[in-house]
Amino acid sequence: MSIVVEHEKRRYEILEKALDVFMDEGFEDATFQKIADRCGITRTTLYIYFKNKREIFNFSIKQFLSVLENKTTEIRNAKNLSHTEKLIQVMLVIFERLEENSRILSVVLNYLVFISKGEHDPGGRVRRRTVRMRRFLASMLIEGIKAGEFSPSLNIKDANELLYSFFEAAIFRMVVLHDNSVGELKNAMKLSIQCFAVKKPHGP
Repeated sequence: MSIVVEHEKRRYEILEKALDVFMDEGFEDATFQKIADRCGITRTTLYIYFKNKREIFNFSIKQFLSVLENKTTEIRNAKNLSHTEKLIQVMLVIFERLEENSRILSVVLNYLVFISKGEHDPGGRVRRRTVRMRRFLASMLIEGIKAGEFSPSLNIKDANELLYSFFEAAIFRMVVLHDNSVGELKNAMKLSIQCFAVKKPHGP
């Protein structure tokens, strides 16, 4: 195994252990030393892979979004799906990633609570992190309208906000309520997207 591959493998192993520390201690009380101890390495060794706990946190978010972007782009480029089917599949993939990464979501929520105690703007941080996804969904809506599949009167901004709200609701249920049953949200999402479609005239 090459040195580069081994280095990346070790980074992911450290990340998994660090997430446990963040969940047990909270972002504020999680320290670089506690993460090193959980990984069974020294602080000096940990510095080889990450500069500080914030970099570990940012790396986990970056990895989560990178995998998500690759999967959703693949669906968007599929030639055998309608625009309605593409949008539904993209939304389902995002739901799936949220369900698979509830630990990260829990840490993110804890981090937002932590920075909200100071003069930081947690809402601004969330918007900056999710702006690419919002634009991605908006572009899919626009493509559906141009293809004549979605209603030309569809308000892109409002429709985008509706789609994004499903994720916020899912995160609230999973992280705050500890309820992983988001099937009803998925069904509501599908119904909403189907309502975006152009209404076909009824027969005589």
